[in-house]
Amino acid sequence: MPASLTPVQVSSSPAAPAGGAIALPELLAPAGDWECAKAAVENGADAIYFGLDRFNARMRAKNFTEADLPALMEFLHRRGVKGYVTFNTLVFADELADAADYLRSIIAAGVDAAIVQDIGIARLIRRLSPDFPIHGSTQMTITSAAGVAFARDLGCNLVVLARECSIKEIAQIGRESRVESREPQTAQPSTLDLRPSTFPLEVFVHGALCVAYSGQCLTSESLGGRSANRGECAQACRMPYELIADGRKVELGGRNYLLSPQDLAGLEVLPDLVRAGVASLKIEGRLKSPEYVASITRIYRQALDALVEGRASKAEGQTAPGSRPSTLDPRRYELEMAFSRGLHTGWFEGIDNQRLVHARFGKKRGAFVGEVTRVAGDRVHVRLGGTLKAGDGIVFDPGHGGDDEEGGRVFQVQSSKFKVDDAEAILSFMPGAVDFTRVHVGDQLWKTSDAELEKRVRATFAGEAPRFQRPVNFAVHGHVGAPLTLIARDELGHVAQAQSTAPLAAAEKQPLTTERLTEQFSRLGGTPFKLGELRNHLEGAVIVPVSELNRLRREVTAELDRQRALPKRWMVKEGLGSGVWGLGMERSGPSPDDNPKTPEGKPQTLDARPETPSLIVLVRTQAQLEAALRCDVTTIYCEFEDPKRYRDAVQVARDKWQVTGETPPHGAPALSPVPRHLSPSLYVAPPRITKSGEEWILKQVRSCNADGYLVRNYDHLNFFTDCRRVGDFSLNVANPLTAEHFMQRFGLERLTASYDLNITQLEALLRGAPPAWFEVTIHQHMPMFHMEHCVFCAFLSKGKDYHDCGRPCDRHDVRVRDRVGQEHPLKADAGCRNTVFNARAQTGAEFVGRLLELGVRRFRIEFVNESPDEVATTIARYRALLRGELTGEQLWRELKLHQQLGVTRGQMEGRTAI
Repeated sequence: MPASLTPVQVSSSPAAPAGGAIALPELLAPAGDWECAKAAVENGADAIYFGLDRFNARMRAKNFTEADLPALMEFLHRRGVKGYVTFNTLVFADELADAADYLRSIIAAGVDAAIVQDIGIARLIRRLSPDFPIHGSTQMTITSAAGVAFARDLGCNLVVLARECSIKEIAQIGRESRVESREPQTAQPSTLDLRPSTFPLEVFVHGALCVAYSGQCLTSESLGGRSANRGECAQACRMPYELIADGRKVELGGRNYLLSPQDLAGLEVLPDLVRAGVASLKIEGRLKSPEYVASITRIYRQALDALVEGRASKAEGQTAPGSRPSTLDPRRYELEMAFSRGLHTGWFEGIDNQRLVHARFGKKRGAFVGEVTRVAGDRVHVRLGGTLKAGDGIVFDPGHGGDDEEGGRVFQVQSSKFKVDDAEAILSFMPGAVDFTRVHVGDQLWKTSDAELEKRVRATFAGEAPRFQRPVNFAVHGHVGAPLTLIARDELGHVAQAQSTAPLAAAEKQPLTTERLTEQFSRLGGTPFKLGELRNHLEGAVIVPVSELNRLRREVTAELDRQRALPKRWMVKEGLGSGVWGLGMERSGPSPDDNPKTPEGKPQTLDARPETPSLIVLVRTQAQLEAALRCDVTTIYCEFEDPKRYRDAVQVARDKWQVTGETPPHGAPALSPVPRHLSPSLYVAPPRITKSGEEWILKQVRSCNADGYLVRNYDHLNFFTDCRRVGDFSLNVANPLTAEHFMQRFGLERLTASYDLNITQLEALLRGAPPAWFEVTIHQHMPMFHMEHCVFCAFLSKGKDYHDCGRPCDRHDVRVRDRVGQEHPLKADAGCRNTVFNARAQTGAEFVGRLLELGVRRFRIEFVNESPDEVATTIARYRALLRGELTGEQLWRELKLHQQLGVTRGQMEGRTAI
């Protein structure tokens, strides 16, 4: 549906405006290199974000270096633009010293903020500098007010919300995070301060959409050891897949790109985002070209300015792939030509699984321009649905979702002699450019490049002279006999003042009126300024030579430019060592501070380390649970799709443990005194994501009265604060600083080490923090994609979401088959979020001996679709391994021999990470 950019009451000031006006959000553009930075600045970005050559989530970008920082920041600040460094990867224990040095350079260069994923890095920044701004990355997976509170408590000054949040949810998070003061923290040590405060929220407004929650995608890590949490995403979501339901391929009519969303375009909902109080609008694209940066930045700059000025302008609505969008809106055309896999508002308007992923293609298409009606030799007749001219690049889309497409640059466009209507034309191409035997009637035609548009876009940032100018306000004062005083103030608060050398004289004719002053002071070409407001406080009819006015204008603008170029000065603490433990010393042994705190804030004693290693089993079905209980497993995690089944699971476990005479778990009558860590315990797992309004799911989980709960996100930290809690892998614990925060601040029993760690990095973590804090997963089907996108709903129903999909997830066993034939299980959780699990189990059996030497005593194995017999066999073999009856290599070979698809050593194998 076409939408309009309706005027809203806004303020262009970054400060909170009075009178109920809404502050205009910052426009934040990507910059992969110097040219992109210039393209962003010259097209109206208020800030740019960029990576350095380490610790950023786009390692394939050109990126900047530490040596570039002083010059880059001076350039940006002269132009009134902020610069944020992306430090948005997980950082391993043996990298913390290098990370600290990097951060010192970033702070010293006057960078405006660091965008951070790793909890430990946020803590490191705060110990290095009490005032250097921290922006919580979208990689932190913040989806609720509890996540905002967590980030604020950590020292963040802004958070980037998950892309999966709707505008309604964004506004709700803003309301729930709004408060009146920033008083010192007084909350209990194991809870978050949930008092309201005006806390800035940032959202992505345009660009590529990850199908999985950022910070929760382990696909590249699982399939190839290229961690998305380390900037090495292999974009497996853009590949074709087949859908297998109940063992049979589902015919989808060429819709093969099941996991590839359309690109985000928030232009038409911009007024709603402004009304929701968003502080910053972020454009995705550090891997994109300067032309992309220029186009997208300029379009959103103009749209924001139109809101301020109260101008309404039409924005073309969303269009299904293959239909004919109107070409009357040049903005939409330019958005499509910059980069487009189809444009959609993503999750801003709520969940619509039928529109988010059209599944027709997973790469750039551009603008739809027509359909093939006839192929005659080396000429193609097309019915045009858009503009096309010689020199444009096109691709023919056969509509079956494959990679065998033809295309090239159009040599000539002629009128057809066999016209079906006036829009039909004949296209010819350079000899050899197109294989016409592979072009067919009905193929859709997409324009992939427009050389004329690209030339116009490049002109917006070509040359050395500033093209985008920011307003500077002038005020003039004086009277006869006194010098004229000119005061200039820019939008950042810098002030410059100059006085005329000659006094003002009485004007017999042509006095200095506001109009004459405006004419002279508007001559700001070649500077980064344009005249904003001019206040004339001259007394009487006075005059001064025009040369003086010009000198004053040049003098104050030069002074403003000098002030803006000065680097930001942040406070930096001196004397911090480079050790990882406590940031001031290397860990040399146990410390009294190793112990986590109770909910009341008192130190609690860690459970005595078991003399023998223990096995923790995670099950996903009732049959697997019963098999584990028959194997006398005494620590079990349940992750069921339906939390209502947890109550029965808890009862089954307690009945089993009491019948055998073993000590029942926490909460049941004890038959004999046994240490808590040795008593049988059943923990249950809430869904990995919690959004505003989903507390009912947590209440349902808690109502089962389990012995403990897996903490998987920030909401769980508070909701289960008075219960036994184990931090799951989704907390992304990769270094001792992050581990210490969760153990000390929130009093967790233990943590699951991040699945991004290989054996070398895991060893570094265990040497930097108490091994008793951790459990290590040594057998699992890696959870790869974790998505708001519901494949069940999108391809096995006609519904938009759970309201009208008919719940195919309850009736079908579904897998997605990749190009090498692996069939990866697909599961849905209580929030209708999907997880794709790796078809191949991975084992860390060969590394168990080294982990035992380092002090690890708790090892986890996980099941997905295994039968009860497979569960029993796997448990028995890993128990034999922990008893020393079987070597890791023997178990590896045995599993590989007996599992139909084999196993992989997975991410723990010692690959070199960046």
